[in-house]
Amino acid sequence: MGNRRRVAERRKTRPAVIGGMIAVVVVGAGAGAYALYGGGAAADDGTRASDQKAKVKTGPLSPAEVNTTARAFLTAWQSQKADRAAAATDDTSAARSLLTGYTKDAHIKDVTLTPGKPTGDKVPFSVKGTVSYKGTDKPLAYDSALTVVRRTSDGKPLVDWHAAVVHPDLRDGDTLVTGAAGTPPVKALDRDGGELTTKKYASIGPILDGLREKYGKEAGGKAGIELRVVRGKSAEAKDLSDKTLLELSEGTPGTVKTTLDPALQEAAEKQVAKKAKSSVVLLRVSTGEILAAANASPGFNTAFQGSLAPGSTMKVITSSLLIEKGLASADKKHPCPKYFTYGHWKFQNDDKFQIKNGTFKASFARSCNTAFISQAPKLKNDDLTKEAQQVFGLGLNNWAIGVPSFDGAVPVQSAAQMGASLIGQGGVRMNPLNMASVSATVKAGTFHQPYLVSPDVDGRKLAKAARTMPASALSQLRELMAYTAAYGTAAEAMSGVGGDVGAKTGSAEVDGQKKPNGWFTAYRGDLAAAGVVQQGGHGGSTAGPIVAALLKAGG
Repeated sequence: MGNRRRVAERRKTRPAVIGGMIAVVVVGAGAGAYALYGGGAAADDGTRASDQKAKVKTGPLSPAEVNTTARAFLTAWQSQKADRAAAATDDTSAARSLLTGYTKDAHIKDVTLTPGKPTGDKVPFSVKGTVSYKGTDKPLAYDSALTVVRRTSDGKPLVDWHAAVVHPDLRDGDTLVTGAAGTPPVKALDRDGGELTTKKYASIGPILDGLREKYGKEAGGKAGIELRVVRGKSAEAKDLSDKTLLELSEGTPGTVKTTLDPALQEAAEKQVAKKAKSSVVLLRVSTGEILAAANASPGFNTAFQGSLAPGSTMKVITSSLLIEKGLASADKKHPCPKYFTYGHWKFQNDDKFQIKNGTFKASFARSCNTAFISQAPKLKNDDLTKEAQQVFGLGLNNWAIGVPSFDGAVPVQSAAQMGASLIGQGGVRMNPLNMASVSATVKAGTFHQPYLVSPDVDGRKLAKAARTMPASALSQLRELMAYTAAYGTAAEAMSGVGGDVGAKTGSAEVDGQKKPNGWFTAYRGDLAAAGVVQQGGHGGSTAGPIVAALLKAGG
């Protein structure tokens, strides 16, 4: 697919009024376009409009303003008047570039844009056209939407420009291209040799894109002709793979075998379908093989590439640090006050509970925040970062799992932010893949880098941790997680999950969200899993059942 990357003045004259709602956008530049963009019209009093002092209009947009602005933009776009369409947006340069490329680079012609019923300032519309490249034509159809906003400087209504207006799969900075794909397609297989498709597994699209990006040329296939999204360098798009939108002529795919287990992948898909904004990953503890990965929202692989505060699941790593440094011991007394102030921040526990004369095990099982933050004054700013990197293999940006992934981040912080990091807030960022690996490391006793494609396929080296936990710390950490699975905040979700088990719940507060993100990480025998439900609430009741179900399904 080419160079794939992983994984942002119109003249001031009065337009003539065109009556009626937007129903069908006219074809061509003709009279309708002239009426929208007429030049040199005189004001009603005989003076030119440009001679009058402009009065800046404020306040909500009227339905007429929304309709007229949307019509102007869509009419010009359909008529292939990129300059005119761009002038109806609030980012003329970016709009002109993408709309020009829509015809010249994507080779899309005979475009018909049909608006739907506006909802407030948002106008949905359907797109139909033909992709035509070197004698091969194929129909293209999809839905999109635009939003009209009022420009602050002069009150003028304009289309709020984003690349997604042109196609919903575009991020700002992306482009549309039709041509010979530089990267051949791949046929991805599960561990048993069955083909992996989005028809079988709804959320697997980003994984398939990543496999093609990485192994398309190596797998021995032949490229075809296609319309595709070529990712730009924006922060929003930099970790995404290029995406095929329409195949004009088929290429010959090469074959790539993955570690996914078909039964477990199916189980993961069913579980995330029950909870909006949920993601989950299941690993084999002894090897790091990824057995299942699924997302309720299939457009982005949160399971591998998410970057979210992990909340109290981070206490697994913090506990290993405190135990190693002699600041905590599973069965020894440990403070869990209602409040603890550090770095001028006053931290508290959920519902402001406290545990009097309790052990560290009790604080871990109940997820007492102050039990961890109270130790911050005794720690160096980089202690947690070192523990995460050296023992758990996180935050070094060196995982090579076979597709794009985010390896977690535990930055060095100070004062209140360092205290917050101890409970998985502050600058700490993880995803289900990272947190499943944390549980796997505890169960295995050493870090095994997760992978989706065996390193034997391409000879790549897997990341390794600098050291393992001391035996005493490891046994205590397993004890803490086992106790939490049996008697703590994870007990309800883990009820009925037999065998050698351990778990930890988490809830991560996010600015602007009414509910926190719910996290859960656990192991059972040779399996480890983690999940998140964004805006779900407590991890034990949201992500917990998803993770527990997968551990049960693994036998």
